[in-house]
Amino acid sequence: MKHPTADFPSNPTLATQTLREQTRIAFRDNSNLSRDELLQIFRRHLGRVQTQVRTEFEINRLSGLQASKQLTAYIDGLMSVLFDLFYNKLLNSDDPNNYIALVATGGYGRNCLAPFSDLDLLFITPKQPSKELQDTIEQHLYFLWDLGLKIGHAIRSIPQCLTAAKEDVTILTALLDIRLLSGYQGLYNDFIPQLKELCNEIGASRFILEKSKERENRHKKFGDTPYFVEPNIKEGKGGLRDLQTIYWEYHFTLGFDQFADFSSPKIRELNLLTEQEIHRLQRAHNFLWTVRFQLHYISGRAEDRLTFDMQPVVGGRIGYTKHGQQVGVERFMRHYFLTAREVMRLTYVIESALTLYTQKTTLNKFESGKFIPHTGCTLLEGKILPTAHISFEKNPIEMMCLLKLAQTQKRAIHPLAVHQLIRWERKAASLRGNAEASEIFLDLLCDTPIHLSPKARYRLLNNKDNQEERTTYILPPPEEQFNMHWLHILNETGILGQFMPEWRRMVGQMQFDTYHIFTVDQHSIEAVRLLALLEAGYHQDDLQFAHKLLQGIQSKRALYMATLLHDMGKGRGGDHSEVGSEMALTICSRLNMSAEETDTVSWLILHHLLLSHTAFQRDIDDPKTILDLVDTIQSPERLRLLFLLTVSDMRAVNKKVWNAWKATLLTELYNRVAEVLEGSLATQERDTRVYRVKNHLEKQFAIQNLPNSAVEFFMNLGYASYWLSFDEDTHIRHAHLITQAHKEESPLTIRSYPLPDRGVTEVTVYAVDHPGLFSKIAGALAVAGASIVDARIHTLTNGMVLDTFWVQDAAQDVFDDPHRLERIIELISDALAEKIDIEQRLNDCNRHMLYGRRMRAIHVPPRVVIDNQASNGFTVIEVNGRDRLGLLYDVTKTIKEQKLQISSAHITTYGIRAVDVFYVKDVFGLKVLDKKRLSIIREAILKVLEEVEENITGIQPNSTASIVQMEVVPPKEEKN
Repeated sequence: MKHPTADFPSNPTLATQTLREQTRIAFRDNSNLSRDELLQIFRRHLGRVQTQVRTEFEINRLSGLQASKQLTAYIDGLMSVLFDLFYNKLLNSDDPNNYIALVATGGYGRNCLAPFSDLDLLFITPKQPSKELQDTIEQHLYFLWDLGLKIGHAIRSIPQCLTAAKEDVTILTALLDIRLLSGYQGLYNDFIPQLKELCNEIGASRFILEKSKERENRHKKFGDTPYFVEPNIKEGKGGLRDLQTIYWEYHFTLGFDQFADFSSPKIRELNLLTEQEIHRLQRAHNFLWTVRFQLHYISGRAEDRLTFDMQPVVGGRIGYTKHGQQVGVERFMRHYFLTAREVMRLTYVIESALTLYTQKTTLNKFESGKFIPHTGCTLLEGKILPTAHISFEKNPIEMMCLLKLAQTQKRAIHPLAVHQLIRWERKAASLRGNAEASEIFLDLLCDTPIHLSPKARYRLLNNKDNQEERTTYILPPPEEQFNMHWLHILNETGILGQFMPEWRRMVGQMQFDTYHIFTVDQHSIEAVRLLALLEAGYHQDDLQFAHKLLQGIQSKRALYMATLLHDMGKGRGGDHSEVGSEMALTICSRLNMSAEETDTVSWLILHHLLLSHTAFQRDIDDPKTILDLVDTIQSPERLRLLFLLTVSDMRAVNKKVWNAWKATLLTELYNRVAEVLEGSLATQERDTRVYRVKNHLEKQFAIQNLPNSAVEFFMNLGYASYWLSFDEDTHIRHAHLITQAHKEESPLTIRSYPLPDRGVTEVTVYAVDHPGLFSKIAGALAVAGASIVDARIHTLTNGMVLDTFWVQDAAQDVFDDPHRLERIIELISDALAEKIDIEQRLNDCNRHMLYGRRMRAIHVPPRVVIDNQASNGFTVIEVNGRDRLGLLYDVTKTIKEQKLQISSAHITTYGIRAVDVFYVKDVFGLKVLDKKRLSIIREAILKVLEEVEENITGIQPNSTASIVQMEVVPPKEEKN
């Protein structure tokens, strides 16, 4: 079959001639050609234009930038022919009020159109356009809209254009790209000199300042980092808009009739960039345009966000395939992040150099009287800049000294100095093993902002007059005052990668999942920043315990170094904790850290997931859990360091990961391990601990005037595990609940109790025990919209069960709406009474939950691990699968069908992946040891998970479908 564009001219000029000839013939054959018939001619031509460009782009005959220019040229031709049809009669009249100039502005004006971009048009008219001209413009616009083109337009006279440009820098910027398409040349020629005069009046310095502020606000809106794993390639930091800003600033400084694009020879005129830097700029521009074209074609709309579902498709089309341990999508995204970093680096350089050029200022003028004594540096615009006497090329140590000076002075480094750091980054490789450089680096790493006094903290948190200041976070100091700033400069200039070559592998590396929102290098720097702010007192109230611990540590350098390097082993194959631990030995030795510090850093990296894995996926009331941790940690100082590293690591993943409930679990785990390490009551002395708990409770019951008979009844109900599983307040709530239930002879009692300090709501069910009880309650909670984060199941001596669930709402916060709490109780009651079909209700809910392409693009391989070593009394089943409504119900129902009793459940989510852990026994109250039965249990649970995953993604178990899969790793790898 013949291709629809086989006979279509690949030359835009010839295509325009063909369209002009087609319309001429159509009017010749039918002098009364209707508007619809004319529309069909232009639609057919536009369709062939778009198909031609897409075909040449997709067979790699055109790059993204070339395709944008080719598409622009085709559209220019269409616009020219159409303009002649509409305005020919008017332009041939003698009435000057009929004159008009059609000009392209914005992206269309600078010859860069994406497939679904808006066409920015300006109709320049006389001061008093005729009624006929106004009507014709309106008809013209309607025709363009009916063609399916997206038009951004303005109709202005020359004075109106100048006034609008003077008042709005955005309009002025669009006019910098002005280009005559068709119409009266005289109007255009009159406008250009006046526009030049306006630009001179405004001045390049003011324009650059305005564009800089505009960029800063845009970055805040779209995330002030280029390292988000789903970046916006147009508006995000390091994206196309930043490149365009560089272009506009050049354009304004040199004159918009002097600078066409980044390939213009004029870019070399100011001697700002080396040939290599110009090449990088051009390469970044072309790469980003290629990605943008792919995004538009794949999505079928003006899509500029590189979402998870788009990333593997775009990467595959550009040609990125698996290489070694790294899959194609991660290679592609790393290229994108490195490109974004390059754009940021060039922005530093060009903007500052252009500002100096426009001010006609030499560096020597600024140096006078502003020297910083004994440093060889001066101040320029209040920022530190080395003088001409300092050579980074000859003395690379001066690069580190500059950073140290900026840290001491608490001042920013001037962008021109940053440019010099970038230009001579390779020289930093000679500093490896240098004692002075290592000492400066460690000082920069461990630098903390000004400490917030307890009085200041109290005043900020308790200021009733200013509600805006009473925020969860206290505003941190300016970025120049703490270590993340220095680490960012080291990272963005490339010095860190040269000084520490192992770091380079982390730069721009992403993980294809919905849990992490930053690349590995950005996540590590963010973890260091949060640790520094925590040390200084800028933290949430639920981190007060961690703040106090941090004040008393003795191995500060080891903690900060471990925080920076904890994910160093990612992307290298195998367990990243083990790989990173080995690498840390070499790195710390090269930095001249002591043997003790080196060993501590290596140990922390090896075990940096240990506490989070245990707190969220294991029963911390099980004595063996605590004893296993004690055997591994062995020292109170290491426990403190590991706890602080865990907190910083989790908080740096993304803002949604950390909450009050997780803070509570980690703190409780810390206290239990610390208790044993410090030589107080041993974990093995179970009976002694139970006795102390009950003895203290009896005193509390006496204060509350609870009847002796009720106290005696309650104290005889629980087994040892019950008394050690809850705090005093929970025991008291249970006592009142059970007493009330027996007084009313109620077979079922349900209570809910919000715990804002922990960020959860406690739901307690006291009922007659029967098979499937846990599963039905879990299903009812899912239907109610409550997410279970933890659960305890206790069978009491009277045959009743006391099931305690801790739930959160969709925002991972306390579930405290009164109406929704009432609905929870109602649904649980109806489910246990079998008045509703939970399975059907869940199916109905899931039917209305559409999994978007972003979520379906990520395959979550189901996995079931059964562990008989983690507990002395229970078999531990760990279930990994896609997080969804009813997952817990399906899994617990299957566990019930396998005739197992659930003692406790621990539920954790990582983006779209859930890790649910169950402590179970068989019907005789024993661990399941038979290997054949264990295999049957595992396969039954796995089957449920696989069926759901296949329905969502269309991937069958063990399929080799070409969708990107998340790496299956051991349980301790699952966290961060």
